[in-house]
Amino acid sequence: MMSANYISTLMLSSSLRYSITSNQAALSKASTEATTGRFADVGLELGATTGGDVTLRADLNFADQLVDTNGLVGGRLDVTQDRITQLSSTATDFLKDLIAARSTDGGGRIILPPASSNLQDLIGALNVSYNGSYLFSGINTQNQPITAYQAGSASKNQVDADFLAAFGFTQSSPSVNTITPAQMQTFLNGPFDAEFASPAWNTNWSTATDQVMQSRISTTEIADTSVSANQTGFRKLAEAYTMMADLGNANLDQSTFQVVVDKAIGLVGSAITDLATLGGDVGTVQQRITTATDKLKTQKDILNNQIVGMEKVDPAEASTRVNALQTQIQTALALTSQLQKISLINYL
Repeated sequence: MMSANYISTLMLSSSLRYSITSNQAALSKASTEATTGRFADVGLELGATTGGDVTLRADLNFADQLVDTNGLVGGRLDVTQDRITQLSSTATDFLKDLIAARSTDGGGRIILPPASSNLQDLIGALNVSYNGSYLFSGINTQNQPITAYQAGSASKNQVDADFLAAFGFTQSSPSVNTITPAQMQTFLNGPFDAEFASPAWNTNWSTATDQVMQSRISTTEIADTSVSANQTGFRKLAEAYTMMADLGNANLDQSTFQVVVDKAIGLVGSAITDLATLGGDVGTVQQRITTATDKLKTQKDILNNQIVGMEKVDPAEASTRVNALQTQIQTALALTSQLQKISLINYL
């Protein structure tokens, strides 16, 4: 017994619409893969090996972050090294001035301007900031590390108080010329020295911390990446410049003045050595960062190649799929258009 099978235009239209929708989704995926050269849905394609791909991408992102961080740290250290070099050069020139002024009549008046200027330059150099952070503040990077030495400041007030307590008059008094070499030596080695040592230095001069910034510069290395204004070399320079600028040297007896100059010469000479060592330490860290960054970039290339190897698709094959799907969609759209024209009215 034979039976008739009926195929309706509705069924055909529905089938074509489903085909168009399905092919459009496939076309979007194929177009993405042809353009990017990688799977449109990596997780779906890799399946059980997706975890390895995720791990590789996490390692790549971490290496990227370290390279970026090293760039910022390197910039900070470049400025830090520049300031250390500048201060060392200024101190070397000042040492020559001290030696020349020691036996010169009116040496106190001659040395006063460069001493005052160098003290302000020192404070300015230690208060330098980079990207909103103070470089010589230790870990206290949001606060300016060194207070100004000026009338009313804690540092200036304490030096004035120490001088008055030791001699019974101020630095501007005519009686300054009565200070003996022994008295000045006792003052310099006692209360004045103490102003540039802890705790007075941290109370009156500096808000910096002894602890410095540390940064991870590679997957296995952490380095000290800042310098504290509390370093001994900086304190020695501050002491030398202050004693030559603000102890009434212009009115001192020549022999007493020479005691002050000799003390300053020793401090500046020692500070220059300290700054050379400090600059060398900073340079070592800079070299470590450069080496670490080069290794990280090599590591990034290796990781990227592994990721590409897992995720890549054949662009030519993807383009072929794009063309085939476009053809199928165009054919389906054409058939749908033809079906819509079919009507019983045409046969009545």
